[in-house]
Formats: sequence, structure tokens, C-alpha cells
Amino acid sequence: MYINAMGAYVPEGRITNDYFLAVNGLTSEWITQRTGIVSRSKAAADENQFTMAIDAIDDALPRLPYDIKDVDLIVGAAYAAYDTVGTVGHVAQQHYGIAGAKVVYATSACSSFINGLEIADCYFKAGKATKALIICSEHNTYYSNEADPKSGHLWGDAAVAFFVSKEQVAPNDWKVLSIFTEGLGHLGKGPNGVLLRPREDGIVMPDGRDVFIHACRYMIYALNKALEESGLQPADLGHLITHQANKRIVAQVAHQLDRPMDDFFNNIETLGNTGSASAPLVLCQFADQVKPGEKVALTVFGGGYSCGCFITEKPV
Repeated sequence: MYINAMGAYVPEGRITNDYFLAVNGLTSEWITQRTGIVSRSKAAADENQFTMAIDAIDDALPRLPYDIKDVDLIVGAAYAAYDTVGTVGHVAQQHYGIAGAKVVYATSACSSFINGLEIADCYFKAGKATKALIICSEHNTYYSNEADPKSGHLWGDAAVAFFVSKEQVAPNDWKVLSIFTEGLGHLGKGPNGVLLRPREDGIVMPDGRDVFIHACRYMIYALNKALEESGLQPADLGHLITHQANKRIVAQVAHQLDRPMDDFFNNIETLGNTGSASAPLVLCQFADQVKPGEKVALTVFGGGYSCGCFITEKPV
């Protein structure tokens, strides 16, 4: 499985920590110390999950080595849906006139993007598709409850679009070496760890400690599973990317892996928690800093709970 092109979109709007003092009583220093977040991205009034997705796809198109109409599978993979009937995948199909493609929507909290990759991999292995578009567009601020002192200050907005294929299409395709996902709903708070109920109170995280403990443990668990599947060792990885939920979680993962923080790419300081778009977004933003032939692991944890990891290699 190969990544043919990747694109991203981050709204221009930024909400700094100072904003929350009058909203939920938290100081900028308190937020920064406990989360590592200084500002977060916020979609404009005329933006939503769909518009950000199209912008991310447009960002990838100049690097796509084939016509977008050759795509025969579109997977929307996110949780902060704008419409659960006409999904982001159907909007992309309409916008670009991609006739004949299968279109599905998958959600597994902040693991959704990697689940989307795994779905494409399964379609490829079943002989039902050869080229796929994976879209993850998270409009968290559309749902966030800013007055919630536990999590109202965490969320940011962003979108990513990855074109992947069963076979290598161009010399500069990134090779996907392994993909692993697993549901963890039976552990800890499970489905009650992070909630998104639009008609009640938006995105809430009632027990951040439970999320923290399981995220640290299971991002490493998912990484080890992906390494085992690919036959690689931890030392074979040049850089790592975790779900951008909390800078302290990244630091704890780095400590447990005995890796310096310099080995981890991050964007949480300026963009906040952009949900399942966060880890692939980091890869898009730092792709030029990855050396040819270097292997990068993206490991994530999602509310619900769930985890996932995929390892990719930059072409030489």
C-alpha cells in the first residue's frame, strides 16, 4: 500500500489561551502547563467539515500522479460530522465528479484516520478497489463547550486528505509498511471517557486522568503491534508522531520509549487537539523534514476507547 499524495487544511483563525479566562476561569499559564497548548485553530463562520475537506483535497491535487477521477474508493474518517447522511465522502465525490467510486464513512474517535487507512487496505486486498481517497476533517469547535473547564480549551479544527493505492504509482510514493487498529471500549471509562452528544453538551471529557493513563499505555501498545507486524525494531524509526491530545502525553510516551522529544514531531502548541486529523496533519506539515528512506510511525489513541498505528517510509 502506498501514499501517492497528501494534503492538509488548517483554518487561519486562532484562539489564544487568554480567551478562556473569562469563559471557563482558566489562566493561560494553567492551560499551557497542563496541556502544552498556547493557541488552537478555529474554522471561520463560513467554514465547516465539508469546506475544510475540499480545501485539504485541493492541497494534495498538485502532487497527485493520476486523475482524481481514477479513485474508486472514498473513505470519510472522522467523528465531528457536519452531516451523517450526506457525508464528507459523498460531498467530495460530487465536487470532483468521481463516478463509480465506493463511498463509506467510518468513525472511531481520534483513531478514525488510521481505521480509514485500514479499510482501504482491506478493499485493496479484497480486489474491490485500487486507488482510495481518505478524508479526515474535524470541526471540533462546532461542537465544543468552551465553558467546560475540563476540556473546553483543548479543541482545534483541521482537515487532511491522503490518496493511497494498492500498487506503487510514482517513484515518490511513500510506502505503508504496517497498519494496526484495535477497539478498547472494554477498558477504563470506555465510551464514557470522551463524549460528543450535540444535543446535550457537545464534546466533553469527564475524566481526563482515565484518558491520560490509557492513551500513554495504548499508543505504545499500538506502536509495538505495528512494529511486530512490519518486522521492524523501535530503533528503525527515525521519527514518531502521536495523537496531538496533550503535550504531557507525548512527553510520557517519549519517556517510556526512552526517546528524546526531538524524535517527535508536534503541532499541538499552536493548533490544539484537532482530533483524528492531528497525527496525519503533523506528517503533512513535517514531511519535508523526514529524510529519504526514513521510517515514521504515527500512533494514536481515541475516546471510546480505541488505538491505532501505522508505519510509513519516505521514498529514497
